[in-house]
Amino acid sequence: MILDSLKSFEKYQTLQEGFDKVYQFIKKNDLYSMEAGKYEIDGKKVYCTISEGELRDVEEAKLEIHDSYIDIHVLLDGSETIGIKDRSKCNTDNTKYQEADDIAFLEDEPENYVVMGIGNIAVIFPADAHAPLLGTGNFKKAVFKVHVGNNRSKLN
Repeated sequence: MILDSLKSFEKYQTLQEGFDKVYQFIKKNDLYSMEAGKYEIDGKKVYCTISEGELRDVEEAKLEIHDSYIDIHVLLDGSETIGIKDRSKCNTDNTKYQEADDIAFLEDEPENYVVMGIGNIAVIFPADAHAPLLGTGNFKKAVFKVHVGNNRSKLN
């Protein structure tokens, strides 16, 4: 997991294929004023979802994992806590993976928590189990999905 500022995202654009497209999208769009919804950047390979809503209690949170995508969370309004745990330390036995949504929910508890403020980013890799949207109050955030592929998914 990488925690940083949206203003610093430029330095990550060569880290992974598709990050350059995220960077160009960020440069061309005012994320803070965009409406909630899904925005295609490069088909199913790179896209962005803007969402708004109410944060949830820690007790409601479940760790989630993704196999096919890297998430880039950008907090646009509010203050969000994300629970985290190294996926290799999680019990994934009998975990039901929802292939269509590239997600599985775990029964494990987070080991650590990070607090994001407006303009912070969290780059979350498939090796990172995470429980987003924790806290009180409302939020607005952008989540970019960048396809990395695996044995389960193939995109054209």
